[in-house]
Amino acid sequence: METPRPAAGKPGFLLFHWPKVQGFRLDRGDAYAEMAGPPPTPMKKYLVEFIGTFFLVFTVGMSVRSGAALAPIAIGASLMVMIFAGGHVSGAHFNPAVSLAVLIRGKLDAKDFIPYWVAQLAAGVVAALIVTYLFAGKPAGGPALHGTVPSVIVEFLFTFALAYVVVNSATAKGTAGNSFYGLAIGMTVMVGAFSVGSISGGAFNPAVAVGAAVMQLVSFSQIWIHIVADLAGGLVAGLVFNFLNPDDK
Repeated sequence: METPRPAAGKPGFLLFHWPKVQGFRLDRGDAYAEMAGPPPTPMKKYLVEFIGTFFLVFTVGMSVRSGAALAPIAIGASLMVMIFAGGHVSGAHFNPAVSLAVLIRGKLDAKDFIPYWVAQLAAGVVAALIVTYLFAGKPAGGPALHGTVPSVIVEFLFTFALAYVVVNSATAKGTAGNSFYGLAIGMTVMVGAFSVGSISGGAFNPAVAVGAAVMQLVSFSQIWIHIVADLAGGLVAGLVFNFLNPDDK
């Protein structure tokens, strides 16, 4: 039997023609919009944002608290699979900074912006409380304290990288219909966690930072670093995309 190959001009992976899957419910062709059925209701989108963010923060807490040597791989993989699972419903942001970037890019309705943030932050807190319960009686070792300026720099840079990858791989016309967006986004988080996790904690996500503080992995006195730097990274990523792609609306 002949091995199927990617159609000319279409994205493929190795020698297989993977199905076109477009996350973030953006830039779909009419045929795909018809197959997808009616748009999901707002509550369904918010629930998916809660579920995806929950498992991301839960994976962060469980892998870090258990001392897993390859925690960044688990964290990046968790984000990847949740994006593939929920991208067709909510866009699978799972990160307030990403939601800000997508809003600036023009692919998130303003009415959904705050509810997305609420769902993401609530999920982070709930996941952190469950991790804390599961490790009851086992001290976390105390919240880590990181240098302020280095933390701001690396949190900004890798949150920018994450949001930049999101808007380009999951919302741009040039990559519409690809089946690699979840892998690209998850690996960005993995690279950041391996590279600068020891400098800032490697949150790149205000919801993760809040959850980490609840789990006593990050000091509450330094949580502003993650919120300010991460949101700034998302904001700049959205602005850069618009500057580089003025015709991609």
